Parts: sequence; structure tokens; C-alpha cells
Amino acid sequence: MSTPTPKPVPRPSSLPRPQAPQVVAGTSVDHDAEVARAVTHGRADDEGNVFVITADGERSVGQYPDAGAQEALEYFAKKYVELVENAAHLRNRLSAGAPGREVASAAKTLQESVPEANVVGDLKGLSATLDTLISDAEATESKQAARAEAAKLEAAQAREEIVAEAETLAKRDPSKIQWKQSGARLRELFGQWKDQQRSGPRLPRSVDQELWSRFAEARNTFEHKRKEYFAELDKVNSEGKRIKEKIVAEAESLSASTDFRTVSQKYKDLMTQWKRAPRASRKDDDALWARFRAAQDVFFSARDAENAAIDEEYKGNLEAKEALLTKAQALLPITDPVAVKKELRIIQEEWEDAGKVPRADVSRMEGGLRDVERALSEAEDAAWKRSNPETKARTSGALSQLDDSIAELEAKLEKAKAGGNEKAVSEAQAALDARRAWRDQLAQTAAELD
Repeated sequence: MSTPTPKPVPRPSSLPRPQAPQVVAGTSVDHDAEVARAVTHGRADDEGNVFVITADGERSVGQYPDAGAQEALEYFAKKYVELVENAAHLRNRLSAGAPGREVASAAKTLQESVPEANVVGDLKGLSATLDTLISDAEATESKQAARAEAAKLEAAQAREEIVAEAETLAKRDPSKIQWKQSGARLRELFGQWKDQQRSGPRLPRSVDQELWSRFAEARNTFEHKRKEYFAELDKVNSEGKRIKEKIVAEAESLSASTDFRTVSQKYKDLMTQWKRAPRASRKDDDALWARFRAAQDVFFSARDAENAAIDEEYKGNLEAKEALLTKAQALLPITDPVAVKKELRIIQEEWEDAGKVPRADVSRMEGGLRDVERALSEAEDAAWKRSNPETKARTSGALSQLDDSIAELEAKLEKAKAGGNEKAVSEAQAALDARRAWRDQLAQTAAELD
């Protein structure tokens, strides 16, 4: 039996140029193709020993007994492809948005295992692929860190706005706060705060604590003011209820009175007291006001019924006074005050005897008669002035003084004209015209007195 001829060991320089592992983002590794490429980077002897061929020579990676050389090579090539698939998986994670730091760390760990890995394949190509992956992961980490920092700043600004609005609500004057709307808004702000804590980026502990401290203080201040405000409001409402209950009790006690004139004024006074009293709670205020109005309605309904009966009774008196007023108005205009005075006195006496008229007609009737009386008084005054000796004397004296003043002004005017002083002429003429107009008016009055 002949001894088998040993197979030559292929050297790296004689091997075909291998292709780098195909690690493409977002895709899976073509397992069979990768295995076929990987086996070109190794050899196996007849005893099943397997070697990986690198640029530095070959290295034993293990033994696969009881198998052919190709099967042994493929066994260790498949282990190499597992490393390629791990690299592909890391690339896919990075593309899917995984943290760059995690991917870089895993890729470095994988790369550290490559030089001594008991596999058959393009170790240099895989290492280069992992170098690129690590570089990309570190670049992604930088971008992610920048985005995370920007997100933190944005989140901090958003929470600052929440806190600022809460502080604004808390600082308002309690008397001007709309408590229902403001309380609802503060609850909305708290809900926004919780949403940002739950789904937003984590802020630095110091920033988060400082903002939360301010927000909590604003909420506590608002709640403290709200409690104080409504406690004081309860006191005011209680006092208002006490005062208005007293007003209502008096109003109800007066509702059956028939002293309409006096009690009407009392009801006006009670209404003034009601307006000045503090408000009770809405429920109490409405109930007390209903009782107050009911008491008023009882009284004024009785008064109106009484007045209606009286007005009906006075209708006959109205007819008599209508005739007397027509007779009095017929005396106008007055030319003889003495005669008119006698006739008006008779009308006035009959007017008193005629009695009262319905309330709705009192103002019209009394006003009509007063107009005639006023006309008579004015006519008497005018007649007296015309016959008053003192008035005549004063008018005569004033005319004499005006005549003297006019003579002086005429002499002054002539002197100014002779001197050629235009300004003096103008002033003297104006003064003279005014004195003459005054004298004419006074002369007319004197003529009326004669």
C-alpha cells in the first residue's frame, strides 16, 4: 500500500483575495455566502486539525475529528459567521436608535475577542468592520448626548414656564382671584408637571429639586390664600345673614300695616339698610331677598288697593277742579292785576272746597293753578315798580349823571380831534358811544315808570 502524498499547506500569498464581511445596516447576514467566503481563510489536515490563515501566518483554531477537511473548515467558519452576525446585530441596533455608548462598548468587547477567536474567516476584515462600527457608535453617542442635553434644557424651560405661571397665580391679590378658574388652572399645571416627569428627559437633581421646591411653594401659597379668603368670606356671609335676617323680620312685621305713608318710608329705609349690609352666601341671600320682597309686595299691594279706591272716590272732585282750572286760565294774560286778584281769590276758595283729586292728577292740577298765581304775582310786581317813587328818583339821578358824563366825553373827543391824536379819538369815541347807549336804555325805563 502506497503512502499518501501530503497536501501542501497554502500560504496567505497564494490565497485568493478575500472579501470583507458584508455587514449592512438594517439587513440580515447571508449565512451561506459568508460561510463560503470564510472557509477561504483556513485549512484543515487529514487529522481534522483546522487552521485560520492571517497576514501573520496560520494559527490553529481547533480540531474536528472524524470529518472531512471541508466539513471541519465549515464548522469553524460558521463560528466566524456568528461573530459577523453579532456585528450586524450591533449595527442594526445603532441604526434603530440604540444608545451609541452601549453599542460602542459591545463592539469593543467583540473586537477584543477577534484576534484569538477560534474561528475561520477574515479576522482582519471583521476587525475593520468593528472599527467602523465603533467610530459610528461613538459619533452617534456624541450626537445623542447633544440631543439629550438640548432636550434637558427644553424640559427645564418648560418646567420653568409651569413654575412661573403657578407663582403668578399665587402672587395675585386674593380679592381679585377667580378661585374656581385659577384652581382648575393650577391643577392643569400640576398634571403637565407629572407628564413631563413621567415621559420627559430626567433633569439634573439640583435643577429638578429647585424647580419642584418653587412649584410646591406656589401651590401651598395659593391654597393658603384660598383657605384664608373663604374663611373670611364665611365670616362676612354670616354677618350679612344676621343683619339681613333682622331686616327681613322687621319687613314682615310691617307687611300688614295700614299706615301707608309712614310705613312706605320705613320700607325705603329698610331697602337702604339692605344695600349697605354685607352679602350672605348666595343661597341665604336669595332666600332672604325673596322673603323681603314678599313682605313688601303684601304691604304695597294693600296700599295700591287703598289708593285705587280713594282715586275712584275723588273722580268727581277732579271734574269740578278741571272746570275751575279752565276758568282760572281764562284770566290770562293779565292786564288788570287788581280785578284778576279778586276773581282768582274766589276760584281758590272754590278749589279748596272741591276736595282732593286722584293722585295721578294732583301734580297736573296744582301746577296749572300755580301758573296762574305766578302770572298774577309777576303782574303785581311790575305795576308796583312802575309806581315806586324811589325807583323813579334813582332813575332820574342816574340820567343826570349820565348827561354830565356824556358832556365831558364830548369835550374830550373834540380836544383829541383838534390834537390829531387818532388813538385818543378812537378811545374817546368808544367811551362816548357806550355812555349814550346806556342813557338811551335808562331813558326808556324812566318812560315806562311815568
